[in-house]
Amino acid sequence: MSSKKALVTLPGNASIDDILECLERDGGCIVKNMLKQETIDGLWADLADVLDVAPNGDGSFVGRKTRRISGLFSRSLHMQDLITQPQLYGAAEKHLCKPFKYWLDGAQHVSIPALQMSLTQAIMIMPGEGAQPLHRDDIAHHRRHPGPDSQIQVLYALSEYTEANGATRVIPGSHKWDDDRAPTYEESVPAEMNVGDGLIYLGSTYHSGGKNTTVDKPRTAIATTLVLGYLRQEENQYIAVPRERVREFPERVQRLLGWSTNPPFCGWIEMRDPNYLVAPDAALNTTAEDIL
Repeated sequence: MSSKKALVTLPGNASIDDILECLERDGGCIVKNMLKQETIDGLWADLADVLDVAPNGDGSFVGRKTRRISGLFSRSLHMQDLITQPQLYGAAEKHLCKPFKYWLDGAQHVSIPALQMSLTQAIMIMPGEGAQPLHRDDIAHHRRHPGPDSQIQVLYALSEYTEANGATRVIPGSHKWDDDRAPTYEESVPAEMNVGDGLIYLGSTYHSGGKNTTVDKPRTAIATTLVLGYLRQEENQYIAVPRERVREFPERVQRLLGWSTNPPFCGWIEMRDPNYLVAPDAALNTTAEDIL
């Protein structure tokens, strides 16, 4: 009998606390029906033609039989539903956004960091692809383990997600490991999902794309990440998403794309919150504001 621990699959009405319990214990979990069918249909309508002609990667990490397209907020307005999904956002906010205290002008203040969107990518693992190397996503920010988490990811299934067609492999509990312990493929389990389900996991959890042993069944997912607002975004959103496109999203999404300051004052332009620059007819204002 296998001693490997399977990932927990939660119902679509799972509470944020239910998700956090799994994240803190296992480093990840599957949540059923995170996306509405109209969102799934809209994403396929916007992305299918691009995925059809996307080239395969040129290395074992990106996959020699894997198609990837990024900058998805520039390609589909439906992406806003993925990054503001209540269970994802609520779990990330509660787990990551811890208050800290500082002194200013003789008074002690409390600041709570914001979240921002770090990357988006549609990933299609084609038949015959091998397994991706196991890795932690938070190595982008040189995180040390174990330690406070800096980001939470989700992989939304846009196709059936089976062990045979390359379902993401996860090592439950690996978020608690130090940096000297090496992961092995034998310790991983497949995150099998139906279309619209989501795999939520910590940046400190070891995972990888699985091998696709089918002959005709690609595995497609959309990956996105919420990261603390004072860290650099993994994908450069200011280049990936033109300002004209940013203006099409509501202010909440604009701020998640990075057009915002992170409390107390990280990310300003001319000592002002940069969100005004994506307002209609915005012009650079060089008057400094007291943004603390």
